Amino acid sequence: MGIVVKQLSYIHPNREYLFNNINFSISKGEKIALIGGNGAGKSTLLEIIAGQIQAASGDVSSGEKPFYVPQHFGQYDDFTVAQSLGIDQKLEALQAIINGDGSLSNFSKLDDDWSIEERAQAALELWDIQHIKLSQPMHKLSGGEKTKVFLSAISIHSPSIILFDEPSNHLDAESRKQLHHFIETRKATMVVVSHDRNLLNLLDLTYELNKNGIEVYGGNYEFFKDQKKEELRALEAQADHKEKALRQAKQVAREAAERKQKENSRGNKKQIKKGVPRIFMNTIRNKAEQSTSKLQEVHADKVNGLLQNLQQIKQELPELKELKMVFENASLHVGKILITAQNVNFGYQSKYIWKNPLSFQIRSGDRVAITGRNGAGKTTLLKLMMGGLKTSAGILSIADFKYLYIDQEYSLLNNKLTVFEQVQEFNTSHLPEHRLKTMLHQFLFKVDMWDKTCGELSGGEKIKLIFCCLLVSNSSPELIILDEPTNNLDIQSLEVITSAIKDYKGTLLVISHDEYFINEIGVEEEIRLLPA
Repeated sequence: MGIVVKQLSYIHPNREYLFNNINFSISKGEKIALIGGNGAGKSTLLEIIAGQIQAASGDVSSGEKPFYVPQHFGQYDDFTVAQSLGIDQKLEALQAIINGDGSLSNFSKLDDDWSIEERAQAALELWDIQHIKLSQPMHKLSGGEKTKVFLSAISIHSPSIILFDEPSNHLDAESRKQLHHFIETRKATMVVVSHDRNLLNLLDLTYELNKNGIEVYGGNYEFFKDQKKEELRALEAQADHKEKALRQAKQVAREAAERKQKENSRGNKKQIKKGVPRIFMNTIRNKAEQSTSKLQEVHADKVNGLLQNLQQIKQELPELKELKMVFENASLHVGKILITAQNVNFGYQSKYIWKNPLSFQIRSGDRVAITGRNGAGKTTLLKLMMGGLKTSAGILSIADFKYLYIDQEYSLLNNKLTVFEQVQEFNTSHLPEHRLKTMLHQFLFKVDMWDKTCGELSGGEKIKLIFCCLLVSNSSPELIILDEPTNNLDIQSLEVITSAIKDYKGTLLVISHDEYFINEIGVEEEIRLLPA
């Protein structure tokens, strides 16, 4: 049995529906992508299916309790690794039996699983975290290590239903590839929430959670994108047709009103010439006015009907079409040498962080990715390039140029300013207020978010606001440095940022484990770091 969801609803504490009466099923062995915009309720839906939280109404049934790999791990900070793996009681029972306590309760807890410790160690080794002890507290682990603990638990317990919530968020490129292979080859029913588009392209079906419920697309993410483009074109064609019909209906209504008015005026003049008594004239005029009023109502009904149809179609249109960011051209000519590294390394007391010293050149117009496993020193290299650190070995030559660094803390933003105030801070070209508001809408900042402080925004919202501010300022740096820009973005936001970066004409230096993103933005060179 797979998963069956019937009439499921969830209500926020503020009494608003997150989703209402959604229905869908997932067959045994199917692997589906669950996608949707920020706030659509993807994580909440997974938690309900996993039995972590209660729905307001509806029913979820499955063959067994699903295994849930969460996006956030704060609730496990007080757990040991063994507890998070769900094997702590078996390990305690095994140790007690070894120490001579052969009570029935210990044998019952162990359930003949005499190899549990060896299997746990093998699972940790499979995910390259064999250095982690089973007694170690979870709060001492990195985000990637915590994710790998839960992936190890799958190898230990072999569940037939698995729910993944952004499993690749904290993983480096090599670990992502291992995760992709694991999901692709594992025999289980899976629901995957992710913005990792390479991962989504490995899955059988795409389920989109939106305000209307769940829509099912019979293919992977690329198939879904193609289908959405077709839907968008169809809706835009409908909208164009309705707008044309609306203009024609308004024109017909005006012409009919003018024609009727002329007819009434001519009729009045004829009656006066014939000497028709005033009392009859009033009766004729009243009938003419009634006729005109009915005609106006008929045309008004038609216009209103078309207007309502048009508004309904526009509501169904995506909030955002592909965004083009038009910067001023960077002032540096293409090919100018910006940074030269000759046998560069960094460390303390002659203990260097890179196995091989770095030698490379970055020229104006280049698109370069800095790659390497977690802890390989990628951010350290950026700090060297920006002059925040000095090399311990080798020569690093840096030309005079203007750069923009978008770090993982989004420090370009002032957390005390509201969203609208922050945009105004970047409005050096003195754009009118209505233009600023239009730009905010383009980046999915609705009116109710304008008074939020930047400190209240999510990571994804912050990076979208940064790009909105860059567009407002229309000041093009010679080099943009992006440090893990896709970590906290939903897919819709990813498409926005990808489109924006594609149109940037300057030099780009990026740290990202998202291979799909790297390819989309046209990166052609790589600086690969190998830790010592």
